[in-house]
Amino acid sequence: MKRLLRGVQLLEGPEVPLQRTSALLEDQLLLAWGDAAEAGADSATQCLDAPPAALLAPVLVDPHSHLLDPFSGRAETLQSLAAEAAAAGYGSVALLPQACEWRDRPEALQLRWPQPMQLLLWGAISSAGLGQHLAPLADLHQAGAVGFCDGESIPPLALLERVLLLGDADGVPLLVAPRDPSLAQSGLVREGVDTLRLGWPPEPLSSELMPLQSLLALASRAPQLRLLNLSTAQAVEQLRQHPAPPKASVCWWHLLQDHSHLDPLASGWSITPVLGSASDRQALRVGLREGLLQAVSVHHSPIDREEQMLPLDQRSPGVAGYQAVLPALWQALVAGDGWQPSELWQALSWGPSAFLGQDPESLRAGTQRWLLFDPEQAHQPRPGSLAANGPLPAAGLKGQVLASGLLPPAQWSLDRG
Repeated sequence: MKRLLRGVQLLEGPEVPLQRTSALLEDQLLLAWGDAAEAGADSATQCLDAPPAALLAPVLVDPHSHLLDPFSGRAETLQSLAAEAAAAGYGSVALLPQACEWRDRPEALQLRWPQPMQLLLWGAISSAGLGQHLAPLADLHQAGAVGFCDGESIPPLALLERVLLLGDADGVPLLVAPRDPSLAQSGLVREGVDTLRLGWPPEPLSSELMPLQSLLALASRAPQLRLLNLSTAQAVEQLRQHPAPPKASVCWWHLLQDHSHLDPLASGWSITPVLGSASDRQALRVGLREGLLQAVSVHHSPIDREEQMLPLDQRSPGVAGYQAVLPALWQALVAGDGWQPSELWQALSWGPSAFLGQDPESLRAGTQRWLLFDPEQAHQPRPGSLAANGPLPAAGLKGQVLASGLLPPAQWSLDRG
């Protein structure tokens, strides 16, 4: 069935101005836009007026997330993750190598999603992520690894030096977390005046800044270096002072929340890296808009309902869910801070693609990798993730993916949009 959507805002790709036009859809395909869309409509075409604020744009890209048990996990499976990502407009998801069986061997990189979804896999730097023996990097890359990572703490510098010396990772993203758990002191939130006032166990700034300094010293010899989830204003400033800073990501939750105003009973306290202050949150937003940070990660870290009932210090850290990301960041950054839609797509799609060494997403005739988002509609999540640690309730959220080439038309809310 053909649908002609009139008066929609269309964001074709990077460096292409936003335009208001018509778009022709057939099933999950975006057939054409502009004059070609009007010319392609026939007497059987359903004509619809787009909601005034609706945006037709390329799919989103998540540079790194977790999936521990793809086939029998209670918190998430490969199938439920695909449903969640598609419902949120995420056409590409890159999974970190940490799993029940670490993705440190070529045979561990056999996970796939059906088209048009794209599943990318990070391979491990070392066997089982232990930082002792190098994984077969060349074999992992040949098997399809998008890059290499050893989890959410910095590997031994001697191991990274060896990777650079051998050259097996040349030209392939090397993702490293600037975090040293030995300096973290089991803190729950970042140290600061607010931390003392609230009485939360603090994590010192040095747990991020000291490993970051070491990594920046390597950056001139490692153009493929990527930094995983910066979280402090001081870290952003270190990037600003560096002559050629490496690409860096930031978790979406750090752009929304800080430890000074999050509800004490909320589920979003336990996260790695820990939440910082309001000034950290603002510095991360500024750094992202300036291009010092290139990619917003979902960093989906699902846990099941049983684990979610445990005290904060006994459950695995992290927040889960994709469907709240675009609505929440649109309200915070576009509606709140005055960002342009193209700036948000740079952070959620084109920047993450570059972070992964992929071509940027763009609309083209015949593609299924598109989404239609209405920032003014009340949020209504679709069935997806099995995780119990989604940090935002749907009630009160505004913004909805009305339709997407990632979803069958039966799941669209286009006619109601």
